[in-house]
Amino acid sequence: MTELICIGCPRGCHLKVDEENDYAVTGNNCNVGAEYGRNELINPTRTLTTTVRLTNSVHHSLPVKSAHPIPKKDLFKAMEELNGIEVPAPVKCGDVVYRNVADSGVDVIATRDLD
Repeated sequence: MTELICIGCPRGCHLKVDEENDYAVTGNNCNVGAEYGRNELINPTRTLTTTVRLTNSVHHSLPVKSAHPIPKKDLFKAMEELNGIEVPAPVKCGDVVYRNVADSGVDVIATRDLD
C-alpha cells in the first residue's frame, strides 16, 4: 500500500493505492484523485518547466515548458537536450521551440513573448 497526497485539485486528498489489488485507490473525493493515484504508481508523468538560451535579444533566456506531461523517468534526458539548444528571437508564447523532447512525442513551447 502506497500513500500519496493528490495534486489534482487544491483539496489535497490523502490517497492510499493498493498495488496488490489492481491499484485500487481509496481516500479520494473525486475521480481525478483515483486516476492520479493509479497513474502515479503505474506511469508517473510531469510537466517540464525550464529555460533555454535565447539569441538576438537583450534577454538571454526564454522560459519554456513541455506542451504535455512527459514520463518522469525522462526528465533528466529532456533537460540535457534542452541545455544544448538556442532559440532566436523574436518568440511568441505558444511557439514550438523543440520537437519530441526525450523521444516522448511531446513538444516544448515558449511560455512568454520575447523580442
